[in-house]
Amino acid sequence: MFTGISEETGKVQTVTERKVVIECKQVLDGTKIGDSIAVNGVCLTVTAIDKNSFTADISPETFMVTALHELKSGYEVNLERALPVNGRFGGHIVSGHVDGIAKIASISPNNEFFDLIIDLNPREAKYIVKKGSVAVNGISLTVADISGNVLKIAVIPHTFRNTNLKYLKSGDYVNIEVDILAKYIEKFLSMSDNKSRLDVDFLQRNGFY
Repeated sequence: MFTGISEETGKVQTVTERKVVIECKQVLDGTKIGDSIAVNGVCLTVTAIDKNSFTADISPETFMVTALHELKSGYEVNLERALPVNGRFGGHIVSGHVDGIAKIASISPNNEFFDLIIDLNPREAKYIVKKGSVAVNGISLTVADISGNVLKIAVIPHTFRNTNLKYLKSGDYVNIEVDILAKYIEKFLSMSDNKSRLDVDFLQRNGFY
């Protein structure tokens, strides 16, 4: 499990449909073969380590359904080690199991902040609510607004400077992971024996939705 708080950006050395090698520093500390590292929000297993980089295998399914297929040598990626049991929970629950990819419509400065507009797939958009959480390239972000399939996020300067958001532009694709709690709520509401006791109106009246 991850929190969506990127520890550093690493540089892609090589990438194929089956493997990626990433140059980095901080996330190597204490990391061993078999550990999990989120790469742009995608949970990958470390298969080799050297002094300045790690290698991870990419399954055909992961390569196909995430934006990892957009990576090239020299690209910067967000990196986060799995949350230790005694770690601080700084973002929100991020599994590293990406739900889909989405295209950046625009990213532009707004005073010292940055407005990030993303065109979502309806499949993911239905789980996102204003002031809720979403992981974009593995970064835990707060939803400023959601209108139909258009997601707006106000990115703070620190997050912009310390993640690969600063390298992205209109037309680029990003990994999207929705809040897992929204999926659990949908599943619970779809169960026939719960429909008489709990529905969307109940959740809205009580501030849960």
